[in-house]
Amino acid sequence: MILNNLNYPLDFKFKITTLASDFNITDKHGKSVAYVRQKMFKLKEDVIVFNDESKTKELFRIQANQWIDFNASYSIKDTIGKSFGRLARKGVRSIWKSTYEVLDENDKAKFTVAEDNAWVKFFDGMVGEIPVIGMFTGYFLNPSYTVKGIDGKEYFKLKKMPSMFGRRFQLDRLIDIDDEDESLVVLSLLMMVLLERARG
Repeated sequence: MILNNLNYPLDFKFKITTLASDFNITDKHGKSVAYVRQKMFKLKEDVIVFNDESKTKELFRIQANQWIDFNASYSIKDTIGKSFGRLARKGVRSIWKSTYEVLDENDKAKFTVAEDNAWVKFFDGMVGEIPVIGMFTGYFLNPSYTVKGIDGKEYFKLKKMPSMFGRRFQLDRLIDIDDEDESLVVLSLLMMVLLERARG
C-alpha cells in the first residue's frame, strides 16, 4: 500500500479542538490525503494514519521501538503488520539541530531529514518564555527541514507555517521520486512533525 498521486504542496493542519495530537493532511486542491491520530496516554508513541477524518479506513500504524532513548526509532507498518520502513532520530546530533534518518523495510538508510537553521529553534525557546510576546513566536520563528537522499540530492522541504499555535506545516516535493520512497518519506515526516511539535 502506498500514498500515490499526491499533489503538492501538502498541508499538515493540527486540530486545536481535541486534546490528542490529531491533524489533517490535504493536497493543494484541499483534497484529503490522510488523517493522523496519536493515541493519548501511551508510554510509547502509537500513531494511526487513516484515509480521512471519518477514520473509517486505517492505512498505516507508526509505533516507537523503545520507551526512552536518545536514538529512539519509529516503525512504520501497513494494516497487516508488514514493515514499510523506519524513522530514526540521531540522538546527540538532534540536541542542537534536529536530524533524522529514514530507513527502508530492510533497515537500509535511504534519506536524512535535517533542520535547516538550529538558531530558529533556539530563539523560539528563548522568546517563547517572555510573557505575551512569547504567544506570537509562531508567526515569525518557524523552522524548516530538508530531506536529502543518500545521493546528496534534495527531495523535499518541510516548513512550519506562521500561526499562533504552531498548528500548520507545509510539505513541498522538490524533484521526482519513486512512489514507494515518496510514501516512506511522507509517513516519516508526519511522525517527525509530531515529535518536533512536542519538543516545542
